[in-house]
Amino acid sequence: MKLLLVLSSDETFNLMSVYIKPLGFELIRYHHILKAMDNIDEIDPTGIIISARDFPRHWKIMVQFVRNDRPKDICPIILLTGDNFPVEESSKASFLGVSGIVIENLHNMAEIDRIQAILNRYLPTDEKRRSRRYLVEQWQRFNFVFARPGDNVLVTGEPKTISTGGLSFIPDNPPLMQELFINTKLEDCSFRAGDSILSPTCRLARTGRIISLEFLSFPEGEQETLNTYIENLSLKELEKLEKNNS
Repeated sequence: MKLLLVLSSDETFNLMSVYIKPLGFELIRYHHILKAMDNIDEIDPTGIIISARDFPRHWKIMVQFVRNDRPKDICPIILLTGDNFPVEESSKASFLGVSGIVIENLHNMAEIDRIQAILNRYLPTDEKRRSRRYLVEQWQRFNFVFARPGDNVLVTGEPKTISTGGLSFIPDNPPLMQELFINTKLEDCSFRAGDSILSPTCRLARTGRIISLEFLSFPEGEQETLNTYIENLSLKELEKLEKNNS
């Protein structure tokens, strides 16, 4: 599935790559809205995300252009906005056929969840990837290491995101990943989640500066242990927020 991103911010695009691409999308980015419109038929996207913050006037033109041939149920359009997006602009967006509005602050997991929910509502995204992905913080106590297939060299890294279906991390020694390819099966893994040490079998799902892994299986009972720990993260986040605000 092709997801067309029309935005200027490299930071927003990088966060989309971490959180939205794993849902099963090919991301196609345009920095200029008119060029995106010129190539819309060639791209034939299954969904579109436009930054109204980058294109405060032209986003309406593009939405109207897309809706001439592509209704909501065929091609959802998500509008990224600033914090103070006017109410009248929100009304116009709804009238023109925008499928959802999200604040362009993707460090806020609630906004990531909104994007995923809108896409899931309209498109057949990968069921295994629908679970919420959390940005890893030090207090959550996640660590990951695996033995490289063939030579058993240990590869360590800093976890960046975690879900019940997989994780992403930045390797401490990137050259150790150079000979590993997409879909490589990693059977000798050690994953710490809180006080528990788990032994998942993983699949290499994405390479680059940030590595993404899919959990293929766990020894008996360990998937439930991870699920419970992750389910409790929302409560722990709330407790942490309340403590900081007290």
